[in-house]
Amino acid sequence: MKKFFLLLITSFVFCGMVAHGQQTQQKLKKIVVNHFFSCPLDQLFDTLAMDYKVRIVFEREPLHEMDVVEHFFEEPLKEVIAKVCDENNLHYWIESSGTIYILQNTDDLARLQKLNKLSLQASNAVKAKEIEAPKVKPKHFLVSINGRVIDQQTGESLPSATVKIRGTDLNVMTNADGYFTMFRVPSDTSVVEVSYTGYQTDYFRLSSEKLNSPLICGLYSSLNSLNEVTITGKKSGVMNTDSRQVGVLQLSPANLDKLPTMGDKDVLRAFQLMPGVAGTNESSSGAYVRGGTPDQNLVVLDGFTIYQVDHLYGFFSAFNASAIKDVQLYKGGFTAKYGGRLSSVTELNGKEGNKNETNIGTDLSLLSASGYLETPLSDKSTLLLAVRRSYQGPFYNKIFNQFNQTSTTQGGGPGGGGGRGGFGGGGFANQITPSSYFYDFDAKYTYSISQKDKVSWSLYTGTDKTDNSRQLGLPSFLSSGGSGINITDYTKYGNLGSSIKWFRQWSKKLYSNNYITYSSYFNDRNRSTSGFAQIDTNGISHTLSNGTLETNNLKDVGYKSEWEWTASNKYKLLFGGFVSYKKIDYEYTQNDTSKLINQHNNAVLAGFYTELAIDPNSKFHIQPGLRTSYFGPTSKPYFEPRLSASYSVNDRLTIKGATGQFYQFENQVIREDILAGNRNFWVLSNNSNIPVGMSRHFILGTSYETDELLFSVEGYYKTLSGLTQYTVRQTQPTGGGFRMEANQNQTQTVTENFYEGTGRAKGVEFLVQKKMGRYTGWISYTLAQAQNKFSAFGNYYYDADQDVRHEFKSINMYHYERWNFAATFLFSTGHPYTAPLSSYSIKTVDGNSITYLNISDKNAERLPAYHRLDMSVSYDLLKIDGHKIGSIGLSLFNVYNHVNTWYREYQMQNNQVITTDVNYLGFTPNVTLSLRWK
Repeated sequence: MKKFFLLLITSFVFCGMVAHGQQTQQKLKKIVVNHFFSCPLDQLFDTLAMDYKVRIVFEREPLHEMDVVEHFFEEPLKEVIAKVCDENNLHYWIESSGTIYILQNTDDLARLQKLNKLSLQASNAVKAKEIEAPKVKPKHFLVSINGRVIDQQTGESLPSATVKIRGTDLNVMTNADGYFTMFRVPSDTSVVEVSYTGYQTDYFRLSSEKLNSPLICGLYSSLNSLNEVTITGKKSGVMNTDSRQVGVLQLSPANLDKLPTMGDKDVLRAFQLMPGVAGTNESSSGAYVRGGTPDQNLVVLDGFTIYQVDHLYGFFSAFNASAIKDVQLYKGGFTAKYGGRLSSVTELNGKEGNKNETNIGTDLSLLSASGYLETPLSDKSTLLLAVRRSYQGPFYNKIFNQFNQTSTTQGGGPGGGGGRGGFGGGGFANQITPSSYFYDFDAKYTYSISQKDKVSWSLYTGTDKTDNSRQLGLPSFLSSGGSGINITDYTKYGNLGSSIKWFRQWSKKLYSNNYITYSSYFNDRNRSTSGFAQIDTNGISHTLSNGTLETNNLKDVGYKSEWEWTASNKYKLLFGGFVSYKKIDYEYTQNDTSKLINQHNNAVLAGFYTELAIDPNSKFHIQPGLRTSYFGPTSKPYFEPRLSASYSVNDRLTIKGATGQFYQFENQVIREDILAGNRNFWVLSNNSNIPVGMSRHFILGTSYETDELLFSVEGYYKTLSGLTQYTVRQTQPTGGGFRMEANQNQTQTVTENFYEGTGRAKGVEFLVQKKMGRYTGWISYTLAQAQNKFSAFGNYYYDADQDVRHEFKSINMYHYERWNFAATFLFSTGHPYTAPLSSYSIKTVDGNSITYLNISDKNAERLPAYHRLDMSVSYDLLKIDGHKIGSIGLSLFNVYNHVNTWYREYQMQNNQVITTDVNYLGFTPNVTLSLRWK
């Protein structure tokens, strides 16, 4: 076993203090070296440490074997260290204490940190995390402090960072803008500790001078490839929870490359790996949270709403991870600050841009390319630009081929006896590769008017064009001459959103954010079928040619004001107001002439909210709130009481619960389509056939957390009312009806129906998470049920489309030096669906034949169980100082090539039900490259 020697500087250097990382960084830049070295490398570091009063820790034996012959003339100390490390294939790392570590491998840091601590204690130098004793006696007692926590290198604010006073129970978290306020700090010589996920904990001693202005707490990032060894908080890893809030998940986009992915890093798909969020919806990046649907999840980016969160069949979310700073998902029981949705909230904060230097980067994969630029425009302003676009290549084509490779069978019985197709399927399908693309663009400009005022402008736009047109080949016994069906399926949709935000710090206690917001969404869809001949009972051939055009447009303009007043360490008041104007248009046209739906609605929504956060002691937290809204079309007020609470039995065990009432005024309703699959469109609630949705949440949970492990159990029960479903009943074979007629020239009958229903969802979620060490990850299991009841389908509850009874997830990550390995396994029971069981014909009095379908009970059938295994490996590209500048990765999606069914389509031909299984992706590899330049 090798013997380790640590370089210790003479005790007088460290008897009073340990230098801070920021001071050491400045020292390394300012000090210049004039010296000729011809010696082993360990002696060089000995000399530098002694001459320039810095602490350098290394493993002596291997460095003694490395020789240095170099003359440094007026060179900065930092460049000297970087040069000798580069020439000898070494890295250096500066921790927040100011200690410099020389590393052969990045994983050596944990061992050297432990040895450094033991050596300091053995030599009676200083204890870990010790800071200089106060030079003067305290002058002020029970003082208040306020400030901001930022990334020291970029100047970005760090939301949800922890600020605490050493030796006390006083601690607070920074708000969304990185600001904090703390009262009754014991004295003006107390020690402040600041920590944040992925950053080195920093600490400093207060002084009477520091009380006169806001504190700026700059943190340096942790060594990228290392899970922190010294734990000062309980937030660490890819996914984190908030022990004081119920059902809150926090995510840092910087850590997403540790997870397997089909394409780029995805800030929304990562949440699908956590309990309570369905993880088997490959066709949607939207969040199916605790039995809810994606439209019941409010998605907010920098204050404005994003209505469509998918790209490319849902394989990508709408958000470029390079433009996002942090994300929080509230799985239920969310605070009064948020409203307008029945299920959950996803809040995204965009990056402000680097305030210190220009930074550019790119991400490349077999699916898409993206790039970003962040730069200071002046000492008060910054700009961030990010763009992403897909391109068609082997992987891109495979996705569309896979989704169009289907197995087609005939017959009755449940689901039409549909087979399960896969890649290379066959059946009667003859597929082509469509031409499709997506792009998105982000921009953010931030200007600091003063130390107390900041204005930012944020923009997002994204568009998808998906041409899924194809030909369905049929044999001669189903159509005359063996002709096929030409299916046109063209969709173009997108979002545009923007906001202007004014942040103001009115005093140490009072902050505000004011937003002017704009959001729009459009979706244009053209679906038509043509090309085969249908023979009636008289032997006459009729060529089918029909189609539908759908357009859905939404506009949302609003203003909102959010205020935060910290009265004391025990009481914080959150309040604000909002007003918005919404306009939604939806048209559904058949055969270019018959307009089945022609809706044009608008509404004004306004209201206010107030919420009080109470911390009577360090163990108990309670947060009552009330949100009140006025909705123009109904001319009614809507009251939404909220309550959440948590109690820490001890440092590890916490009990928490939440309840609340929630309303939703705009809904993405389901247009039931038995043959071609259900379709969704946005509508506004009105005072007649589209009700305002309402839900009530009841949540109770407990968690047990150590430095390395988290055990969590949460149960929930939700009731829903005002659910809306839509159907079009018609007499012609338009691909969306229940009834088929042989005489194509007959006048069709069209009935438009909105159905109102109720729902309920219940479940329990189990989570075991390992947060620290080389091996990290979690195992989760969810037992749940989501049901709806619509009188149109019977006076009983049936399983909702999104119901998943059992779901198991295993996420495993292993780190070794620069390598990161990951494997995720997902299993869930299949989704329910409604299927045509059989068909029959009836002759009318005029001699014509009408064909009808026998339909199963609503969602009485279930698709096969879903399961897949994904794996990935990535290699970090590091600079000499240990900071990450990129990575190369390989991901393997659906490793054992299991066929998972997305949905089933049906076609009628000569009284036969033709069933088509549309399947998810099979085995799919992908390669990614990320690079950063500063």
